[in-house]
Amino acid sequence: MIPGMGNIDPRMMKQAMKRMGMKQDDYEAVQVIIKLKDRQLIFDSPEVSKVEMMGNVTFQVAGEYSEESLDSTVEISDEDIKTVVDQTGCSSEEARAAIEETNGDLAEAIMKLS
Repeated sequence: MIPGMGNIDPRMMKQAMKRMGMKQDDYEAVQVIIKLKDRQLIFDSPEVSKVEMMGNVTFQVAGEYSEESLDSTVEISDEDIKTVVDQTGCSSEEARAAIEETNGDLAEAIMKLS
């Protein structure tokens, strides 16, 4: 965190931080997930610290992580399509398009087509 202070005693580090108006709290986190637009970063058993300095709060996350793609494709079953068709009288293609547009929310798709 502070350059050039690699081998300092943790107790001395806390005292130095306190003198500089900094406060650090460590959390025993099990998992941290950072969701991005197209993927998410998953940290299992991370080291998490909350640092307060000059009125700003910053969280630091350290550890091994994996990335997962956020697939926005909705799985649509034939039963879902049949439900929307039965409720609205629309075609299967229209039902599928409405379900995709509403991210799989059948009630919203039915309202949209009614």
